[in-house]
Amino acid sequence: MIIDDSRAMRSILRRIVSGLEFETSEAEHGQAALDQMRAGVVPDVCLVDWNMPVMDGYTFITEVRANPEWRDVTLMMVTTESEQRNIVRALAAGAHEYVIKPFTPDAIVEKLSLLGLVPASDQGVPA
Repeated sequence: MIIDDSRAMRSILRRIVSGLEFETSEAEHGQAALDQMRAGVVPDVCLVDWNMPVMDGYTFITEVRANPEWRDVTLMMVTTESEQRNIVRALAAGAHEYVIKPFTPDAIVEKLSLLGLVPASDQGVPA
């Protein structure tokens, strides 16, 4: 699931992960993502922006981690928030990885690979 208030950023991330044969869903903010999850759309991985209206990414992560049914969901922050204290906060709250915007497609693939979500044969970046 790609959670970002920027349609362009969702499109960029969708293109990267679709090229790795992930099925994608999208949400414009954390509350919309939680609503989808409560309705039964529980993704294997969420790429989460920090700064969004309605519900920010940090709050989304804390909400997901508070639900034991979603403990296996992998959470990766993809955000412009680059302050060390915010990186530490997100990881402490339950994010598995953290990517700072702007990023390259290789950076996303590398992080997904580190998380064991991309088979070694698929680590080339899609065109």
